[in-house]
Amino acid sequence: MSLIQPVATSRSSGSQVRVRKVAAIVFADVAGYSRLMQTDEDDTHRRLMQLKAQLIEPQVGANHGRVVKHMGDGFLAVFDAPQDAANFSVNLQNLVAEASRSESPGQRINFRMGVHVADIIFEDDDVFGDGVNLAARLQNYAEPGGIIISEAVAKEIQHDDAIELADLGHLPLRNIAHPVRAFSLRSAAAGNPPLGEVLPGSEGPPSIVVLPFRDQSRKSGEEYFAEGIVDDIVHALSGLKELFVIARGSTLGYRDRAFDVRQIGRDLGVRYVLHGSVQRTPNAIRIRIELCNAESGEIVYSDRYDGELTDLFALQRQIANRVVMILAPQVRERERLRAMRKNPQNMTAYDLVLQALGPLFAMDYDSFSMAHGLLKRAIAHDTHYGPAYSYASYWHLLRVGQGWSNDPAREAEEAARMAETAIRLDENDALALAIYGHVHSYLKKDYETAVELQERALEVGPSCAMAWTLSSVTRGFLGHGPIAVTRAERGLQLSPAGPHVVYHEHILGQAHYVNGDYQAAVQWGRRAYRHNERLMSNLRCFIASLVAAGQMDEARQVAQRLMQYDPGMHLTDFAKRTPLRGALRDSFVAQLRAAGIPD
Repeated sequence: MSLIQPVATSRSSGSQVRVRKVAAIVFADVAGYSRLMQTDEDDTHRRLMQLKAQLIEPQVGANHGRVVKHMGDGFLAVFDAPQDAANFSVNLQNLVAEASRSESPGQRINFRMGVHVADIIFEDDDVFGDGVNLAARLQNYAEPGGIIISEAVAKEIQHDDAIELADLGHLPLRNIAHPVRAFSLRSAAAGNPPLGEVLPGSEGPPSIVVLPFRDQSRKSGEEYFAEGIVDDIVHALSGLKELFVIARGSTLGYRDRAFDVRQIGRDLGVRYVLHGSVQRTPNAIRIRIELCNAESGEIVYSDRYDGELTDLFALQRQIANRVVMILAPQVRERERLRAMRKNPQNMTAYDLVLQALGPLFAMDYDSFSMAHGLLKRAIAHDTHYGPAYSYASYWHLLRVGQGWSNDPAREAEEAARMAETAIRLDENDALALAIYGHVHSYLKKDYETAVELQERALEVGPSCAMAWTLSSVTRGFLGHGPIAVTRAERGLQLSPAGPHVVYHEHILGQAHYVNGDYQAAVQWGRRAYRHNERLMSNLRCFIASLVAAGQMDEARQVAQRLMQYDPGMHLTDFAKRTPLRGALRDSFVAQLRAAGIPD
């Protein structure tokens, strides 16, 4: 049934007929249009005109719609009903993808599409209204080849088995007063691209294989020691959600023979190869390791470990922990830089999450909003990629902490929903468990559930830096100072660089504050402040630590900076919402007051 029904008609000056109708609007834009035109203007224009004549306009007509206007790098179309608009959008994206299959990835024309249904104004050959603007804003969140629809459209088509919807939550749209709930839309038959048909440069998360370590002592029957070290390293690396670790059984054929890491990369489909050797005497041991890039063959990192052979199993765990502490930051930073160099058209969900981490922790509002868009695009790209949901949950937590949320209760619901989705996808996702625990402690003040979730996170992900740091936060809220310090130190050890580091430093400072070591709290608070002075929770803790340490002049200076960034800060409101409890909360508030923060 058609949704387009006249609700008002008038005649404007110049005899133009103006009609208000409910219609489904599709706004489409060519991804990377400027780059395509700069590369070959004539060819890009020719191919766009070809798509217009052969695909766009025929598909619009076949689905009971009409093109309102072409805009050089895109088009605007309206349809009788949301189902027609959805069918058109899915069909067109599939047809465009098929038509460009033979072209190089960098030259393909891909549309981003936004779909909304609203009461809009038709005036001769154009349309106007907030609904049109909303469709245009939605398409900004779509990935190349992707479709984002509003909740109004989703309600009309949700029972169509031929399509799949992924809930993106409420998106903040430019020049739109309130966030809009949105969904990504794709054909249920599309599925994921078959193995071997992924676009060049669009690989997923990095993969690593740990080869059997060579036992240099060559004593028969003692190979178990080298194998035990490898097992512990594999187990520890497996706790990193951002790494895909090849099972050890796949590597047995490489024991005691010469190998080429590039060939191993091709054979096993991995990006990194870790190998090493073990040499021991009755009382001592030496371990050598090398991390190699399997694509280029270069040595990314090498290290040597010398120690005493006392408790064999404790030593294996110690070596594994050290390897992970060294390798995880190396891999993270290399992968982040790798994603930053990618052509946007080749982005995967993994790349989009990496792209989001910088702006997520930049702590200025525009960058923070951009991080949310990147995370939503990641979810739209792959509805089964857990870290995208985890960091989207964390985005809502930071939004409350920065004082940017007008509705913390709804923010808490969104944070919980995103974390729950990540856990539903993988019940052993340490990052999701840790963040969900933080939702409970920071926003819900349910410390018992938070501790349970975060202890589980540490069990399944002993190498997850955020699990250690967020566990420290909860323990700090409970006043468990020594445990909070130990766990914050571990989190910082596992992530000593990159965009996260300011948060790890801040939480270590907060842990020292809870533990009563105010000089150490000042040291780490100042370090985080130098990395980013806009992290509100660090500013508050840094001020309280300075006051507690008797450094009043600096405390007042930092308090003035806090009030510049958060002029609405009042201690009465803060005391009600802070997860700090009892005497710890009271002294923290008193110290902020002493520095000049108003009641």
